[in-house]
Amino acid sequence: MSVLKLTISTPDGNIFEGDIKGISLRGTEGDLAVLPGHIPFITAVKPCECHIELPDGSMNVCHTTGGILTVSGDTVTLLSGGMTLDLHHSDHTDHFDEIY
Repeated sequence: MSVLKLTISTPDGNIFEGDIKGISLRGTEGDLAVLPGHIPFITAVKPCECHIELPDGSMNVCHTTGGILTVSGDTVTLLSGGMTLDLHHSDHTDHFDEIY
């Protein structure tokens, strides 16, 4: 199974580091999804809902205040001004260290 390594960082530190199947969110040019094998790129991220699919198929939904998304090889990094986890629409919250 192909996976990506995702790191989500806020000014207060990393709130998520782990393997994912994919992530979808809103960039400045519109909605986008990143799956294994995606070409390298960087984009600004608008304030939006962010969907993170974990390797077991479960889904976590977060809200970001915006930031920068980079993709390089199998590594995805989201630098966000702030993130909150939507507890009502997330399957597993134990992957998140802290939620701001």
